[in-house]
Amino acid sequence: MRYAKAWKKWAGSAALAVGMIAMGGTVGNAAQPVSSTSAATVSNSAVQPDAKYEAWLNKQVHHKLAMLPYYGIFDDLSYSINGTEVTLDGKVLNPSTKSGAVASVKHIEGVTKVNDNIGVLPPSSMDARIRRAEYRSIFGFAGLYRYAQGANPSIHIIVENGHVTLVGYVDNKSDMQEAYMRANAVPGVFSVTNHLKLTNSKTA
Repeated sequence: MRYAKAWKKWAGSAALAVGMIAMGGTVGNAAQPVSSTSAATVSNSAVQPDAKYEAWLNKQVHHKLAMLPYYGIFDDLSYSINGTEVTLDGKVLNPSTKSGAVASVKHIEGVTKVNDNIGVLPPSSMDARIRRAEYRSIFGFAGLYRYAQGANPSIHIIVENGHVTLVGYVDNKSDMQEAYMRANAVPGVFSVTNHLKLTNSKTA
């Protein structure tokens, strides 16, 4: 069955969700396209990076996190940028995803500090069952299956202690509601929080 194969592809992987740049910076999102701004040369004497550098840094952080080897549907990584300081947040299945995210961002040119607020989801057979069931329920529906495709799936499913959170982007409100209803239909789920957004609300 194609859905079973897709499940195996993503099992144990991580998913990246919303990344915002702190006040004074440029808002960005790892699940959305980033601007094509070229790399800016960072002056060693500069106290505050310019807007061009911040735009470049946003693109670099987005790319580094998206390229993590265990990045996928069942994790959520977000980031914020304040000058040359990057803060990482979210919840991941594997400790290696957490350490890999921190290490990859630390090596970006000009980054002076990385604050690690990433949490590792606790092992749970109940949560593992819910993840499988949520995947089948949501992406088993023909109208939503496309959101599971690609290196950076559009919908991410975060499960912790029986509570489900949906993050990412969909094309329309109907798909947003359909995903939420199907997530709620899974037996044994205590709650579903819908943080899905519309694709046209992405910041360039």
